[in-house]
Amino acid sequence: MTQEITTPSPDRVAPRPAARAVPITVEQPAPAPPPVREWPALDLDGPEFDPVLAALMREGPITRIRLPHGEGWAWLATRYDDVRLITNDPRFSRTEVTGRQVTRLAPHFKPRPGSLAWADQPDHNRLRRPIAGAFTVGAMKRLRPRAQELLDALVAPVLRAGPPADLVEQVLEPFPIAVVAEVMGVPPAEREQVHTWTRQIISMCGGAEAADRAKEGMYGWIAATIRARRDSPGQDVLSLLGAAVGRGDISEEEAVGLAGPLQIGGEAVTHNCGQMLYLLLTRPELMARMRQRPAERGPVLDELLRHIPHRSTVGLARIALEDIELHGVRIATGDPVYVSYLAANRDPAVFPDPDVIDPDRDPNPHLAFGNGPHYCTGAVLARLQTELLVDTLLDRLPGLRLAVPPARVAWRRGTMIRGPQSLPVTW
Repeated sequence: MTQEITTPSPDRVAPRPAARAVPITVEQPAPAPPPVREWPALDLDGPEFDPVLAALMREGPITRIRLPHGEGWAWLATRYDDVRLITNDPRFSRTEVTGRQVTRLAPHFKPRPGSLAWADQPDHNRLRRPIAGAFTVGAMKRLRPRAQELLDALVAPVLRAGPPADLVEQVLEPFPIAVVAEVMGVPPAEREQVHTWTRQIISMCGGAEAADRAKEGMYGWIAATIRARRDSPGQDVLSLLGAAVGRGDISEEEAVGLAGPLQIGGEAVTHNCGQMLYLLLTRPELMARMRQRPAERGPVLDELLRHIPHRSTVGLARIALEDIELHGVRIATGDPVYVSYLAANRDPAVFPDPDVIDPDRDPNPHLAFGNGPHYCTGAVLARLQTELLVDTLLDRLPGLRLAVPPARVAWRRGTMIRGPQSLPVTW
């Protein structure tokens, strides 16, 4: 701040030339950074919004957090526009995180070379190119009849046995595993083992040793399979990766790093659909809407995808490559930064009454599948599976309802992906 000070002439004294204004600069102290907030991984029952995240959103658009593992603290952006900016801005790097021990939710942290999750451009496009054809809209249309066939084979014995049934155990868990295995090219005899590995990898129970054993087993199996398919003409992901390695487009190590997260992705569909069905089964007016207007289920599913808290805390960090100011806050070079898609999907500036499930919400530009270069590779596949699951269960089980009071539905504990552990139903 600059002040101008002049000296007035005293009374009855011959006037002198007016004193020249002397600028005085008062240094303003830099605003104090927001306090660091501890963010434990809460085990929440039901699709309750994380109260810690809600408090952080109220505190401001840019806050600081410390998660249960790793080192130090990180910035957290929660506003919709800021989340979109950061996830599209090359000044925020995923690759830089791989050499750091930033604060994080996962107890173990060993990024693999080749993983799309940690790649910046132009490597990201180079790595994504060999598998892009397996996840196009056209590929999903071709997959739909086979996916429906796999789902029907799971629902038929449920109908024969009659109620009650656990939808998670009997349908929601085996169906995504079977579909992802088809897309990846996992032989039927090896699917249960692969599922065991993926379940342990995303769990926070068992510690780093159990996760490392699971990763060693799964990534070793993937490497051997890719090696065996270098000359395969198949269009499954593992064959496409084998061919790409054979052509020299990517290394074997990169191919393995690409395949692992895609294989694990099926777990998210299980638990996201579990949350969505729980909401339908506990909100009669929403279930009635889905049954009475089946042609309009798509927008309702989008609203449920926006609403459900599909994960605990936040996902993967980025590192600022230069000093960046956001909302008057200086994010310094080297600072870790997280974004929350869950918070962005509840931003009242974009979604009026964000905590309300509004089946007629339009527009609904939710970020449930991410944003920018790291938009979910399997988003179209996940949407296909979600539509098939909801349509098939609602249409073939017209009296579907919970077999226990909502409070007795068990929810997963110690995991990075939220959802019901079981979903007991009758009809």
